[in-house]
Amino acid sequence: MNSREFFYLVANMRSAQKAYFDTRDPKVLRAAIKLEKEVDDEIARVRAIVNNTQ
Repeated sequence: MNSREFFYLVANMRSAQKAYFDTRDPKVLRAAIKLEKEVDDEIARVRAIVNNTQ
């Protein structure tokens, strides 16, 4: 994932989080959690790369 893709992923995650707090809809919560996991997975992937190059 490049930086632009990561930016849009995080932006979508934040929109989903805000939508959940506005609606308290369980379907929206599941979408937000899915996006949060994608963000966490990408952070872990990049962290592993960075740690291997140090």
